[in-house]
Amino acid sequence: MSGGFVGAVSDVELWINVGIAFALLVIKIFALVSSLLYSSESYVAADKLNKASWTAILGVGVLLQVVPINLSIVNLALTVAALVYLADVRPALAGLRRR
Repeated sequence: MSGGFVGAVSDVELWINVGIAFALLVIKIFALVSSLLYSSESYVAADKLNKASWTAILGVGVLLQVVPINLSIVNLALTVAALVYLADVRPALAGLRRR
């Protein structure tokens, strides 16, 4: 009986991991597309890292999220970078458009 329960828990854990991976992929793609929408001058005006650097960082993040390579610490760092972009850089860039 315990084998069935362990299998069910394992299945639930698998689907939770798949859901988290999909959510992180969506976040990283959103950040990458957002970074492409602003001009290089906007990054300079907002006093942030340049557009090419953010695009490269976020692009590698998307690539590593899609390709099943076991680089979990690097993937974690690139997830943090995408969240930093969304929390800090994107609002600064969007604030320039409102002026």
